[in-house]
Amino acid sequence: MPENPYSIEVVTNKKILKLLKNNIVQKHYDIAVGKPSTPTPKGSWKIIKKALWGRQFGGYFMQLSVPYGIYGIHGTNKPWSIGKAVSNGCVRMYSSEAKELYSLIPIETPILIY
Repeated sequence: MPENPYSIEVVTNKKILKLLKNNIVQKHYDIAVGKPSTPTPKGSWKIIKKALWGRQFGGYFMQLSVPYGIYGIHGTNKPWSIGKAVSNGCVRMYSSEAKELYSLIPIETPILIY
């Protein structure tokens, strides 16, 4: 199996997700992050599962390796929330962009959230 060239950085204070390929930024995505009472977990994680979830999650869910709960990157049926700190800790994306990311990144993709 070829080595995974992809990695992700989530910049919580700027509310952007960076997709990197071979350590070069390929694309920026606008995101929503966790509200102050349920922040997006900062640290180094990886994608451990990809699943097709319901419309609330924009159909596409990529679960992070956070050991103390289920957190992920996913689409949303609340596109107005993008650019805000409103989630329960997950990283929300526009659903079409979550679909794009889902199709590109494999399981084990490293993610740095800061």
